[in-house]
Amino acid sequence: MADDCFAHPRLAAIYDPLDPDRSDLDAYLRMAEEFRARRVLDVGCGTGVFALLLADRGIEVVGIDPALASIDVARAKPGSERVRWICGDAADLPPLQVDLATMTANVAQAVADPHTWQKTLRGVHEALRPGGHLIFETRDPARRAWEEWTRESSYRVTEIPGIGAVEYWVELIEVSGPLVTFRQIYVFAADEQVLTSDSTLRFREREEVERDLVAHGYVVEEVRDAPDRPGREFVFLARRP
Repeated sequence: MADDCFAHPRLAAIYDPLDPDRSDLDAYLRMAEEFRARRVLDVGCGTGVFALLLADRGIEVVGIDPALASIDVARAKPGSERVRWICGDAADLPPLQVDLATMTANVAQAVADPHTWQKTLRGVHEALRPGGHLIFETRDPARRAWEEWTRESSYRVTEIPGIGAVEYWVELIEVSGPLVTFRQIYVFAADEQVLTSDSTLRFREREEVERDLVAHGYVVEEVRDAPDRPGREFVFLARRP
């Protein structure tokens, strides 16, 4: 089940204007070039921002996401016909032989259930060609990022064309071991509707992620720092032998 911030049609429609700075994707574009990827699988593609950036570069892209509302937003964008969109998860993939699979932003951490995480790693492994790479990021638990998820640090009002002003903020709900649950609140000025979206992220230790990758047949080639959050995240580069 996708979180409401991706699955609710009204929230999916404002996802991009609420978070217009996607410079975090620059590192993934550079890695796609580094690996000379011609076919890419974008797992958790959301509203299609990264998939379309890849397609702009002449790359063949498959974007998959469990949230139909987000896929609908992606399909409505210019150039979307160049991407193969699939509503589902990595266990639902058709036979593929991609050079590169990606899970950008929070995608890997949003797969909080251990069984679903194992299925995701297996599904991606099957989708990669021999020698293909999986790259994704996850926050370093030691940095305790959730301590900054407060109304005071997140509150903003965004004026969205055709929609009006939208108030937005984040509230931390619970920290239980590696699981962190938070709530996003949206207030639409046009009709005063208040919508919320609860999300749970799993904060995995670096060693845990490496063990999971090896157990599912990957070779961990490198763990890099995230350029946009230096010292705060791990970026895993794994290869299917």
